[in-house]
Amino acid sequence: MHRGYLIASTFAAAAVAVIFSVAACAGGSDSPAALSRWQSGTNYTPLAKPQPVKVARGKVLVNEVFWYGCGHCYALDPTLEAWNLGKPQFVEFVRIPVIWGPVHRQHAKLFYVLQALHRTDLHPRVFEAIHRDGNILAAQTDEEARALHLAFLRQHGVTEQAFNAAYDSPEVANEVERAAEATRDYEITSVPVMIVGGKFTTSVSQAGGNSELVSLVNDLAASERQTR
Repeated sequence: MHRGYLIASTFAAAAVAVIFSVAACAGGSDSPAALSRWQSGTNYTPLAKPQPVKVARGKVLVNEVFWYGCGHCYALDPTLEAWNLGKPQFVEFVRIPVIWGPVHRQHAKLFYVLQALHRTDLHPRVFEAIHRDGNILAAQTDEEARALHLAFLRQHGVTEQAFNAAYDSPEVANEVERAAEATRDYEITSVPVMIVGGKFTTSVSQAGGNSELVSLVNDLAASERQTR
């Protein structure tokens, strides 16, 4: 989703409506030859300012930068969920919620609350709540958004006590700030975007489709592994 037309939102006195545009969201081989079928600058982009990454020896970090309100992110998520179950063992996969503004920050906090609660199984449910059920899980104020998040999680068996402990934890607050820093450092202007090794970015449109994207990510990761 390109940043220029991220959200169309209207706030009424008693409710908030945010319109999300679906149309606007903008096993690799260990051989370096794996990248021969992909074209740099077309299928993937080497970053002008690569970012340092922290991973265990022999691992390659792969990030997805996403937004819960993005229709294209929602469409890609099942592919990434399946890929994550069978990805190469040397790949470490970490999602980063994009933070461009208040609504993104509210959704990012919800994402990290799920992680703090060890309820990452609800990640797809958040997408479904927003895009299928019309529950935007965002509001004009953070207090209202918090109430929406609590109600959503209580529907899935999370107690208010557990929710409050996670929501107010310094760990979640720090993760949200790191996501904001990553958004700036990687100069993210559209989502979803995949980042490999802090050095390369690619997307569904660049790769040519969802299945092509995960194949390209595997190949980029395999190539990056050879340079370590």
